[in-house]
Amino acid sequence: MNASKLIDKQIADLGGWRGKVFARLRKLINAADPGIVEDWKWNTAVWNRDGMVCAVGGFKDHVKLNFFKGASLADPRGLFNAGLEAKTTRAVDFNEGNKIDEPAIKNLVRAAIALNQKTKVVKKERDKKVASAK
Repeated sequence: MNASKLIDKQIADLGGWRGKVFARLRKLINAADPGIVEDWKWNTAVWNRDGMVCAVGGFKDHVKLNFFKGASLADPRGLFNAGLEAKTTRAVDFNEGNKIDEPAIKNLVRAAIALNQKTKVVKKERDKKVASAK
């Protein structure tokens, strides 16, 4: 089964408010950038664009939107409310009844993609310098 179908199944299996929140987050992530790609890793939904961007998982009492490089992202709307002690990741936990700040979620996704792209360029330049020094 491909990643999109596995994500469809995960949303259907969650059902209820968690399935609805998961489906809404999926739409927002996909709408944030036309080049983002759905993937399936660690038995959960993951989105990639020039590296891993974010993952969404459904839990008993919440839905988690995890940004792999969240600690390096500006969060002017204060969305990050979980994993704040982690070295690199940050997450937004949604509980039943929470409102989703759609523009802010899209902005975080775009910022994560921009960080991946910047990191990719810096790594290429560093690799060129190392290669030319040999």
